[in-house]
Amino acid sequence: MVAHRSDGSGTTYIFTNYLCQVSSEFKGKVGGPGKTVNWPVGVGAKGNEGVAGQVKGTPGAIGYIELVYAQNNNISAATMCNASGKYIDANLQTTAASASEKIPGDTRIDLVNSLSPKAYPITSFTWLLLYKEQNYGGRSREKAKAVVDLMWWMIHEGQNFNEPLFYGKLPAKAVKAAEANLKSITYDGKPLL
Repeated sequence: MVAHRSDGSGTTYIFTNYLCQVSSEFKGKVGGPGKTVNWPVGVGAKGNEGVAGQVKGTPGAIGYIELVYAQNNNISAATMCNASGKYIDANLQTTAASASEKIPGDTRIDLVNSLSPKAYPITSFTWLLLYKEQNYGGRSREKAKAVVDLMWWMIHEGQNFNEPLFYGKLPAKAVKAAEANLKSITYDGKPLL
């Protein structure tokens, strides 16, 4: 049995992005990359937890879930051949290796199928989106400053909580790009940091 997400998700986008990069047949028949695609077979389940439940509860089943869900549910992750031709296991080190690419200032980068020989091929960052100008909708300067301060904490001290939760730490170049972006956030045109 094949399990897939029944709801729109970033997990589906990342997985179908990888499949589209390695298979023109997949892209032609199923489409994508996308948060939703018209899967030709399988059982849909809501959320990573739903797919993890389908895979764990059905002998021989396969599906795609975030690494943390595989870890927390004792589900084996596939060893994959990456873009360098190396067979790689999914773990925090191999997913972090995907971020060895050059990070653009706006942090818009596709880590899927990284050329790094140590990288697991199905990997992505998670982004938080903030308005550059924080004075909107009656928001106070204090509330805007608290949001920016929280984001600053998340990319610095907060990184110490990533690995125990089975998420990789940001590489230094991603932190540097995030710092620059946070420093550009304003309230009434004045920087909040």
